[in-house]
Amino acid sequence: MDKNNTKTVFNKYLHPMDEGVLNKMAEQMELDKYVKKLKIIPFVKLFTYAQLKQISSLTDISLELNTTPKLQKEIGLKSISKSQLSRKLSDISPNIFQAVLKHLIQKVRQKFGVVKGNHKLRKLYLIDSSTVTLSLKEHPWAPKNRYTSGVKLHTRVVFYDDVTYLDDIIVTAARPADITQLDALIVNKHGTFHVFDRGYFDFKTFERLCSEGIRFATRIKENTVIEMVEEVTVPKNSPIIREAVVFLGKMKHPLRLIETVNSEGKQIQIIVNDAKISADEVSTIYRDRWRIELFYKWMKQHMVLKTMYGKSQNAVHNQVYMAMIAFCLTLLLESDLRFKGTLLVLKKHLAKFILDRYPDLLEELFKPPSRTTEGRKSYDYEKIFKETLIEVEKGKFRE
Repeated sequence: MDKNNTKTVFNKYLHPMDEGVLNKMAEQMELDKYVKKLKIIPFVKLFTYAQLKQISSLTDISLELNTTPKLQKEIGLKSISKSQLSRKLSDISPNIFQAVLKHLIQKVRQKFGVVKGNHKLRKLYLIDSSTVTLSLKEHPWAPKNRYTSGVKLHTRVVFYDDVTYLDDIIVTAARPADITQLDALIVNKHGTFHVFDRGYFDFKTFERLCSEGIRFATRIKENTVIEMVEEVTVPKNSPIIREAVVFLGKMKHPLRLIETVNSEGKQIQIIVNDAKISADEVSTIYRDRWRIELFYKWMKQHMVLKTMYGKSQNAVHNQVYMAMIAFCLTLLLESDLRFKGTLLVLKKHLAKFILDRYPDLLEELFKPPSRTTEGRKSYDYEKIFKETLIEVEKGKFRE
């Protein structure tokens, strides 16, 4: 039997992480120098498993490992206590998980960067932040207000050819304003297109982006000083209410001001420094900003982010990075499988089959539906499964 057929789903899932690279990182950081039991690779594997299965406490993670022989074999660890997990999670620096995440993000970029979008679907960098609220008593190092704490996830995602993927993330305490992280999240390359909300409104940054040919679109604040340069004629029956060329504040570069209506029927004003695209396309691009909101919603609902494993800053940051690592691994496997369903459906199947043989997952994913409906597009699921299995046996997915 081909050795690929004996590989588990978990083995294939973790493959992009590259144990060799992870070992080199651990050696450089001397993470395993005096460690006898819970070394970095078993630790990363176990917490990736916990994210995928949505195990929300260290007690349950310990119990899962201690009572599951298949998991013990995959992790390379027979047992672990809650206290050992807690100490490791707090003691280890988030730098290792940041490095692993950057390694996976680079693989995601390579995987999806070769996809050719059509003229309407351009590559967008969406920038926003989301706060994970915490207990002030348990996390006093990250005060949000008088009553709660929190960490803020300053994030850049890419929306391209109908795919949304993580491109960068900065984790801070909840209080720093969004604008403090904008420069770090901008892709400083001529022609790139960024979309962000009013929390990142800054004239100095806008001037720099205009000077360097970096495109952006955002909403203006209500008290913004606007100097009119020219009104632009808007076609009849257009969703655009108004278009004009303006100066904002004391800016030297002119911008386009476009007024339209959002999905809730509320009138909004968008500024953009791209003179070539149509006003309708600007409106569409700004609506695409909500893709990052959907990303945050997906992460909080389907990964372990609402409940924290530990109380220290290291523990919280490490958990956030591990959730993002699991997301990237899921996205990479989705691409390798050419799976046409949703990412959530794939994640549910992964959670169910994670310790089983890889071909078992393929058979489940590509099996024909139990019922068919006339008029709906049909797929030869049996053929797709057989072709995919042949590719596995030939070594196309081989490490």
